Amino acid sequence: MAIDRMAVIGGGQMGSGIAQVAAQAGVEVIIADASPDLAKKAVDRLAATLAKLVEKGKLSAADRDAVAGRIKAARSLEDCAGADLAIEAIVENEGVKKDLFKKLDGLLAPHALLASNTSSISITALAASTRRAEKFIGMHFMNPPPVMQLIEIIRGLQTSDETYATVMALAKRFGKTTVTSKDVPGFIVNRVLIPLINEACFALQEGLATPEDIDTGVKLGLNHPMGPLTLADFIGLDTCLYIAEVLHRELGDDKYRPAALLRQYVAAGWYGRKTGRGFYKYA
Repeated sequence: MAIDRMAVIGGGQMGSGIAQVAAQAGVEVIIADASPDLAKKAVDRLAATLAKLVEKGKLSAADRDAVAGRIKAARSLEDCAGADLAIEAIVENEGVKKDLFKKLDGLLAPHALLASNTSSISITALAASTRRAEKFIGMHFMNPPPVMQLIEIIRGLQTSDETYATVMALAKRFGKTTVTSKDVPGFIVNRVLIPLINEACFALQEGLATPEDIDTGVKLGLNHPMGPLTLADFIGLDTCLYIAEVLHRELGDDKYRPAALLRQYVAAGWYGRKTGRGFYKYA
């Protein structure tokens, strides 16, 4: 099955980025959010992003107009009914996601697929909240989606081979590289990344070194493009904590327990770049 029309639910950084990737690949996209105003703001931000790409010479004016013309703002969730695939990029909360998928399940045509951009929640559990579990899959884009090459594909217990093949073909159309993971907490990327970030938090908590020295040590010593504390600020410390808690709870191993310092920063509202303060301060 070809995917010609996509619905993206959630117009934040991840959702907008996914919409941009799809539209640049020739897919018609509709963005839905908690309100029509938020959906329109997401489309307006994308228009500004595309304009900057033209200024930098990375996109022609004609291509900008073509891409922008493929992206629409939904007035309500019902406007997503014609999508061949609907992907959510909303808050990392299992209950909220299940409620959304139940609604989408009732709106979309029988052939349509459902996908989640979750970074940690069970695809099998999310799929079970719908009547089309075999048409449900995980598509975990890396942040920011237009820049990062990887899409992590997660098969739930019920995901059919046809659904998997369709989504793999779509990812190839996007020009992305894919890896396939079993439906286990953290999947591949966060199973490795979050313990690294958490250990950096423990090192800072114990006074091993300054945030700058921890980041520089990992960046240059392990040839990483970004230090773990800087990366945590970019991801959002609240998101890092949530994933760490999922790993700890679901895998049952104390090596995954979140550092107390990470909990404290989140309790203080220091989530990183999005709040102006995390392990570093931002203007």
